[in-house]
Amino acid sequence: MSQEAVDVSDDVLRALRSEVREFLRTELAEGAFRPDVDSWMTGFDPDFSRRLGDRGWLGMTVPAEYGGQARSAVERFVVTEELLAHGAPVAAHWIADRQMAPGILANGTQAQKQHYIPQISAGTMFFAIGMSEPDAGSDLAAVRTRATDNGDSWSISGTKVWTTGAHIAHAMVLLARTEGTPDDRQQGLSQFVVDLPHPDIEIRPLASIDGDAHFNEVIFHDAVVDSSALLGARGQGWRQVMSELAFERSGPERYLSTLPLLRAWTDLLREQGATPQQRKSLGELTAQAWALRQMSMQVARELQSGGKPDVLAAMVKDLGSTFEGDLVTAIRDASGAIPRRTGGSDFDRLLAQSVLHTPAFTLRGGTNEILRGIVARGLGMR
Repeated sequence: MSQEAVDVSDDVLRALRSEVREFLRTELAEGAFRPDVDSWMTGFDPDFSRRLGDRGWLGMTVPAEYGGQARSAVERFVVTEELLAHGAPVAAHWIADRQMAPGILANGTQAQKQHYIPQISAGTMFFAIGMSEPDAGSDLAAVRTRATDNGDSWSISGTKVWTTGAHIAHAMVLLARTEGTPDDRQQGLSQFVVDLPHPDIEIRPLASIDGDAHFNEVIFHDAVVDSSALLGARGQGWRQVMSELAFERSGPERYLSTLPLLRAWTDLLREQGATPQQRKSLGELTAQAWALRQMSMQVARELQSGGKPDVLAAMVKDLGSTFEGDLVTAIRDASGAIPRRTGGSDFDRLLAQSVLHTPAFTLRGGTNEILRGIVARGLGMR
């Protein structure tokens, strides 16, 4: 990455932010979407994703030779921040753009890069991640899904669970065991790019507490994939996954999932007036969000410069996901509002969404307990 790409001027960032805001204002005025909490997890709108791709707001850090924009991680951060703050429906492309494009760029063959990445950048190819497994909890290394080498193909058997977006995904990046047993832990794991749908891969929706089904159980019934599906080096799956998780845990979605609720409450207080206690709560929440923003922006800068901010990313995810839930509690207490999924105001609806989604904040992407272990080890603590 050139230094010119790293040192983006404030004027460029301000102009980009204004462009994204104007686009979103137009989309909202035309009724193209309704702001939602947690929209990066549940807001599946393939047409909206394609419109972002048309504007060059997907694959922003991808080299031009693979259909990307060759822009900086900080510019991508600006676009991502505005989309999340407005509650835009970005879930369809989110996983593909956030970590699969960087993962394939870092580890994929030339054929894999040329096939998948331009479509990701165009907003026409969506990915799921096959990591978590039944009965494994947060133990990512407890992989029992097995890929057997047939020479010119692989046969995959096993089950993945809590797989976001598998029902609309065109492909999945799968972590499977190619050697040894689950007792070998991080050893003997490999990654595969598996195209979907597949006749021997069963996708079962899992309804969450709000009735939506963006999670899935994915069952591999001895599914055969070509030998070219191997992503990166055989046996290096754990190392590759750890690198990808830095992208998953570091983005502003780790503290902005409930920002549409904060914005809606701010608008409500502006219209109706605020008590001293409500102004105090609003100020405290805004200050916390700003501090987390500075931390998350630093992760983007380190990624841009070629660093590996694993510890800082884990810290942002831990603090950010805790803040998201705390924000819901603080606003619910200070507003005295009754959450309503239907029949109330937009604020009531966003509050109801937030209450129902809060239990997942500190679980997805690694529980906070796991993340604190990463931070402790990274800081040399025992």
